[in-house]
Amino acid sequence: MACVYIPVQNSEEEVRVALDQLPRDATDILDILKAEQAPLDLWLIIAREYFKQGKNEQFRQILEEGSSPEIDEYYADVRYERIAILNALGAYYSYLGKIETKQREKEEHFIMATQYYNKASRIDMHEPSTWVGKGQLLLAKGDVEQAFAAFKIVLDGDRDNIPALLGQACVQFSRGRYVESLDLYKRALQVYPRCPGAVRLGIGLCRYKLGQYEKAKQAFHRVLQANPENVEALVALGILDLHRNDAADIRKGMEKMQRAFEIYPYCATSLNYLANHFFFTGQHFLVEQLTETALAVTNHGPTKSHSYYNLARSYHSKGDYEKAGLYYMASVKEINKPQEFVLPYYGLGQVQLKLGDFRSSLSNFEKVLEVYPENCETLKALGHIYVQLGETEKALESLKKSIKSESRDAQLGLGWLCTIEAFLDLGELLISTDAGAALDAFKTGWLPVATVDLGENGDGAMAPVPGVGGDAAARSLLKQGHEEVPVELLNNIGVLHFERGEFELAEKAFKEALGDDILLKFIDSEAQRPTDKAHHDSIKEAVHTAMDASASVEKYKDMQLFHRLEEDGVAVELPWNKISALFNLGRLLEQLHKTEMASILYRLILFKYPEYVDAYLRLAAIAKARNNVQLSIQLIHDALKVDDKCPNALLMLGDLELKNDDWVKAKDTFRAAKDATDGKDSYATLCLGNWNYFAAVRSEKRAPKLEATHLEKAKELYTKVLLQHNANLYAANGAGVVLAEKGQFDVSKDLFTQVQEAASGSVFVQMPDVWINLAHVHFAQGNFALAVKMYQNCLRKFYYNTDNQVLLYLARTHYEAEQWEECKKTLLRAIHLAPSNYTLRFDAGVALQKFSASTLQKTKRTVAEVRSTVVELKNAVRLFSQLSAASNLQFHGFDEKKIETHVGYCKHLLEAAKVHCEAAEREDQQNKQRIELNRQVNMAEEIRRKAEEQRKVQLERRKQEDELKQVMQREEHLERIKEQWKSSTPGSKRKDRLQTEDEDGGNGDKRRRKGGKRRKREKKSRYETEETAGGDDHEEMEDEDASMTYRESYDHDDQVDDNPQDLLAAAGLEDSDAEDDTVAPSSITNRRRRQLSESDDDDNEHLQRQPESSPARENSVDMQESDGD
Repeated sequence: MACVYIPVQNSEEEVRVALDQLPRDATDILDILKAEQAPLDLWLIIAREYFKQGKNEQFRQILEEGSSPEIDEYYADVRYERIAILNALGAYYSYLGKIETKQREKEEHFIMATQYYNKASRIDMHEPSTWVGKGQLLLAKGDVEQAFAAFKIVLDGDRDNIPALLGQACVQFSRGRYVESLDLYKRALQVYPRCPGAVRLGIGLCRYKLGQYEKAKQAFHRVLQANPENVEALVALGILDLHRNDAADIRKGMEKMQRAFEIYPYCATSLNYLANHFFFTGQHFLVEQLTETALAVTNHGPTKSHSYYNLARSYHSKGDYEKAGLYYMASVKEINKPQEFVLPYYGLGQVQLKLGDFRSSLSNFEKVLEVYPENCETLKALGHIYVQLGETEKALESLKKSIKSESRDAQLGLGWLCTIEAFLDLGELLISTDAGAALDAFKTGWLPVATVDLGENGDGAMAPVPGVGGDAAARSLLKQGHEEVPVELLNNIGVLHFERGEFELAEKAFKEALGDDILLKFIDSEAQRPTDKAHHDSIKEAVHTAMDASASVEKYKDMQLFHRLEEDGVAVELPWNKISALFNLGRLLEQLHKTEMASILYRLILFKYPEYVDAYLRLAAIAKARNNVQLSIQLIHDALKVDDKCPNALLMLGDLELKNDDWVKAKDTFRAAKDATDGKDSYATLCLGNWNYFAAVRSEKRAPKLEATHLEKAKELYTKVLLQHNANLYAANGAGVVLAEKGQFDVSKDLFTQVQEAASGSVFVQMPDVWINLAHVHFAQGNFALAVKMYQNCLRKFYYNTDNQVLLYLARTHYEAEQWEECKKTLLRAIHLAPSNYTLRFDAGVALQKFSASTLQKTKRTVAEVRSTVVELKNAVRLFSQLSAASNLQFHGFDEKKIETHVGYCKHLLEAAKVHCEAAEREDQQNKQRIELNRQVNMAEEIRRKAEEQRKVQLERRKQEDELKQVMQREEHLERIKEQWKSSTPGSKRKDRLQTEDEDGGNGDKRRRKGGKRRKREKKSRYETEETAGGDDHEEMEDEDASMTYRESYDHDDQVDDNPQDLLAAAGLEDSDAEDDTVAPSSITNRRRRQLSESDDDDNEHLQRQPESSPARENSVDMQESDGD
């Protein structure tokens, strides 16, 4: 029995205190310690014993009293014991902060621990135990770097300090530096071989993290040898056994976990692994109990994350997605990054995807991909999410990555199943967005790895087998692999071809799905093999036999055909997995207008499977298309006998009752359909909305309050559908109609526009109603041009310009826009399409009447317009008269008196038109006369203008011709002079020139100047005379010009004869031989000077007499001057 002795002050006696019998109230011990002034080490021993006994409050009370100011003052010289007490308090509060779950209390505990450690440091800042305590505190707070620095300070002073070595090893393990941590643990063990089992446990954990599982196992076994009940070692060995994935090892691992649980039922790790085991065994109540216990006993983040994950998985598997999502979220919050534990991110993404939170789900799956970039399941989930978000390109990219990854696994021998599933998933996801791509995916999915190359070029393009077609390639490869094409896959391919309008390919796929048995004998009625002749005749008779309306009811229920075939020995078989393919083939035959053969297939389904409700409904649809409403109702009642809560049958019955104007029954039927689906069927809610709208706009018994009530109810129902399915185009269209009825045209127009854009972007949706409604809104707002364009586009896009109702809407728009001619043409087209529609005839008569009245009211109108008005009025009278003579006016909703009023008004307009016609004819005659007079005046003015222009042109042409003749004559003279001088000798030329100079001197020059002046005056006067007398004869002008030209040429000849050498010199043609003449240079020079002086005198005299000289004379003077020079 351990005891401590407290010495009595001033005495040799001692007080004996048994440590196992410490009083419950620590005050008694404290009184003794204070009274006897016991050493501080006794205070610490007693406090530590209280702590071992689990009496933490007494432990804290003694240590706090031992660190009080009075004690510090009394024991001022005792340093080590005071530091030990303060460090013990710091370690105690560090432990409390570490295990505390509430953040506020945790922070308070850490603050207290920090204060005690700081107080101890003030006593001795170099005390190693204080720094070790600080390091433990920082490690508990998660401040790994500062903890590393604290432990390093101790190890720098004492490298063999065991607590510092173990603390530093923990720091390195937290950093992920397992090699350094392992070295520190080994060093601690070398320094002190008798270390507790926790040291070897740390060595085993480091070995495990480094992948050295055998050495880790040895370390854990060494711990168990030292302490067989070490729970951590048992759990670690159990984990090693479980990770081997062997049945025997898994059993051993679970036994170790169970043993650890029996030794210490509050080990969170063992609780988590046991919960994981019971999850796979389906014992969810044990999973919940174990995980809740684990969460209560641990504060370790990753361990709590595993506990929350196990709990979330349990609720997830039970379908409680709300709770599962909450626990997945709690698991995610306990970890810092996905790399630590990625599974809760995947589970949370699944739950959010199920709940429709696509954005959050996308974020979580992307975090999974950060850890496992090629995880096939995650890539598939991302592809599905991207499709839901409308990001088709990203969806295709994700699924192609999934296929590529799985293809690599398949090439490694891991099987083809996952790859086929990936292609089928791709096809399923693309059905609603890209039918062609979905079809390719389905076809490729038959044997994808053999028919697709996704890795070589990197673009994921599908490449068929060389030399083999797509379908044939798949079939041949499946045969090579001894694989059979699933009926479901062929059926899906046929449906996609059907929706794309590829009816032949769809029929081929459906027939391939059905096989070569009796089913094809029903379909291929053209095949007449001898063995099939009997039943072929029976089928042909059933298809082509004519029947009356009463017999049609029995025909759609007749099963005698199949009984006769069985009597003839023909086996009528229909496997259950081919029902859908046969039904879809019947729908295809309906689309191809082969309704009789389709009805036989539907009856075959009912013959083998009488509870197949859809077959009844298709037969009812065929009867409805033939306007046999009663037969359709009977067939729907037969379907309801099989399933009285079938929503499709009830909704179809409600539509027929509404068509029969049975409003009360229709409403009850729609409500029954809604109740049958617990209000989840959007079509049932939509039908109720339609019922309320039709009730509001009924032509009879319209009350404003009741109409407003029905419209508000319809709006509420349409809004409810949109809240459930925000992409429901029909509900949006209905809401727009209600808003338009309330006069909110701008809002309804925006809504109709959005619906129109969405419908136009899908090949599967045909909604002419929204085009018509949008045109109605434009019409109501007065935008007649836009309304006309919208009606015309709707007619062309959906009805091939053959719908008389839309033509009536178009005609009304033209009528309101006062486009009478277009209105008349549109109504005539509608009458041509529906000759028995009396409403169109009445509207045509009203349009003609209004057109005629508006024409007669014009202030200015032509005779043609008035005559056309008379013709249109006669047509209007004829139309109204035909309607008045009809015997069933009341049936068509016409009032006889109103028609007679129209006839009388048209006749009144005809009488008024006669007066307008006469006035128009008189005005037209006067206009014609004025126009003729103006025409004649304009013609005369045009003739005069053209004559003047012609005269000016002739004068200009004469001037140009005269100038051209002068130029040509001058050129001819020069040529003749050249010839003359070339033919004569140089001596004779000089002799003639001397004689001429001696005899005449300068007289010849004077005569030439006078003659030139006279000819110039004559020429000028003659041109002035021609310009003033514009009407002279053209021939006289030509004669005068000719004579003038002759005289000028004659004078020019004289001038040339008088002085040819000077002319040649002036023209640059002076003879070079003249320089070699025998005449003395001085005599020649004198003669030239004398000649130049005489020329100057004559020029001065002539200039005094007349300011102008003739061009010819001026030229001669220039020539002479050039000779003189």
